[in-house]
Amino acid sequence: MAIPAFQDQRELPDDDDGYFAGLRADPRDSWDSFAGPADRPAWNGPSHAAAPPSWDALPEWPDQEPGPLSTPADPYRRDAIVVESNTSPTGWKAGTGFPMPEDDRPPAEATSGNRLFTVMLFFSGLATSVALWLFDTQAGAVNDTATMMLAAGRVTGLVGGYLLFIQLLMMSRVSWLEEWVGSRDLLRWHRWLGTSLLVAVLAHIVTIVYGYALLAQTTVVDQAWSVITTFPEMISATVATGLLVLLSFTSIRWLRTHLPYELWHLIHLTGYLVLLLGYGHQVATGADLSGRFASYFWPGLGALVLAALVWGRVVEPVWLNARHRFSVAEVVAEGANTFSIYIAAKNLDKLPAQAGQFMRWRFLNANGWWQSHPFSLSAAPNEQWLRLTVTVAGGHTAKLGDLRPGTPVWAEGPFGTFTAQRRTRRRALLIAGGSGIAPIRALLEDMPPDTIVIYRASRPDELVFRAELEELAEQRDAWVRYIVGSRTDPGPRRLFTEAGLRGLVPDVNRRDVYLCGPPGLVGAAVATLKQLEVPDSQLHLDPFEF
Repeated sequence: MAIPAFQDQRELPDDDDGYFAGLRADPRDSWDSFAGPADRPAWNGPSHAAAPPSWDALPEWPDQEPGPLSTPADPYRRDAIVVESNTSPTGWKAGTGFPMPEDDRPPAEATSGNRLFTVMLFFSGLATSVALWLFDTQAGAVNDTATMMLAAGRVTGLVGGYLLFIQLLMMSRVSWLEEWVGSRDLLRWHRWLGTSLLVAVLAHIVTIVYGYALLAQTTVVDQAWSVITTFPEMISATVATGLLVLLSFTSIRWLRTHLPYELWHLIHLTGYLVLLLGYGHQVATGADLSGRFASYFWPGLGALVLAALVWGRVVEPVWLNARHRFSVAEVVAEGANTFSIYIAAKNLDKLPAQAGQFMRWRFLNANGWWQSHPFSLSAAPNEQWLRLTVTVAGGHTAKLGDLRPGTPVWAEGPFGTFTAQRRTRRRALLIAGGSGIAPIRALLEDMPPDTIVIYRASRPDELVFRAELEELAEQRDAWVRYIVGSRTDPGPRRLFTEAGLRGLVPDVNRRDVYLCGPPGLVGAAVATLKQLEVPDSQLHLDPFEF
C-alpha cells in the first residue's frame, strides 16, 4: 500500500503486509515539479494520489512574459512563488491577498508561569547555598582584606558548586523538565549558566589563593603551589578546573561548528567527571558543607541530580526502546542531497510525540552504532510509522542514505516544545529555510486555518515536500509562499525587511511565528520581527537554532 505522504498521517488505515511496499514507486508517478519533460530525474519516493503540478502549471517567474504557459495571478491561490513587484501596493507579486479574520483570542494557556516558577526555584536554591556561608560566619569575622578575600572565595565556591549541579540537571534530558521549560530555554540557560559557572570557579580560585597569601605573607604563586600540594583533594580540584575550562572553550559557537560533532560530544561528557572531582573537593575542604543544614542540603541536591540523570539518560530510553522496538522501514529520496528515513515501530499510538518535536537517533549498524544525532520529525506522528528527513551535511549524514530496511534503531525523546500546543494566538506564521522545512512541514498538520508558510530556498531544486505542502494547504485552509533565489536577488532581499514581511503577512504581530532554518535566516527574521513589534511570547524557535 502506498503512503500518501501529504495526507494527515494520524488518520492512516491499519497496517498490512505490504504497508511499506509502495514507498519506492514507479519513477513516472512523481517527479520534481520544476523539471521539464526532458529533465525528469529518477524518483524513488512515495507515490502520490495526485500528480504534482506540471511545468505548464507553474506560477510566473520574475522574467516570464505572459503567454499561454503562464498562470494568471490569483489572490486566493494557496501556493505560489512570490517575487518582488513594483506595482503591487504590498511590494509582492504572485498572489498575496490573505483573508484577515478578526478573532484573535489565545487558544491555550501560556507556559510563562512554568518558566517563572522554575526561575524562582533556581534563585531560591542559589540563595540557600549562599546562606550556608552567612549562617556559619560570626559577626565581625570579615574585618580586613585577607578575610574579605577568603569570604569571597567561599561564597563563589558555593555558587560554583550549585551551578554545576544545575548544569547537569539541565543535561539530564528528563521529560518533565523539557515539558516545563522547553528545549529552547533549557539550552539558553545552559549556555548562560556555563559562562557563570566558569567565572564563579575562577573567582573562587583567585580570591581563596590571594586571601591565604595575605595571611601567610607570601607570594600568590608560592601560595597556589602550597595549596595544591598541601590541601586534600586539591589535585582533583585542579583537574576539574582544567576540564571546565576546556568545556567552556569548546562551547564557543565558532569552534563548535568546526569540531566534529562526535569529538565535541565526547568532550562535553567530561562534565560528569567535573562534578565527581569537584564535589569530592567540596566535601573534603568545604568549610560550609559540614553544618547541620548543609549536611542535608548538598547531599539532597546531589541525589536529585543523580536521580534525574539516571532517569533521563537510562530508564526512559530503555523503556522507550523496549516498548517500541524501532527499526528502519525505508529510505526515500526527497530532492538534492535530501532524503527521508521511515521508521517502523510497535505501539506507536502510545508514543507521546507531537509534530515539530525532535528525537535523538542511533542507527545500530557498523557505520553509526556509536553515535546519536538529533533529527526532527518531518510528518505528524501516526500509528504506523515515523518520518525524519536528513539533508547531507557531512560523512555521517551521507552514510544514513545507505541504511537498509530492518536496521535496528535506538531512539531517545521526544524532545522540544516547538509544537502547535505552544501557540498563544489564533493564527500562525511558519518560516522555513533549508533543512528547517522538516519540522515546519510536520507542524502544518497541527496548525489552525489561515496559517501562512514562507519557505526560503536558493534554487527551485532545493524545495522539498512541495506536493505535500500544497496538498496540506488545501486541506487545512492554509497558504504557502516560496521565496526562491540568491540572497542578492530582489525578492529574497525584500523578504526580511519591515515592508517586505508585512506585505506578505499584514497581521504578522498578531500571529505566533515559528522559525527553523540556517542561523543567518533565523537571525534576520528575528530582527525584522522585533522591528515589527512581535512579542517574545509569540516567537518559537527550534532548539537547533541556538
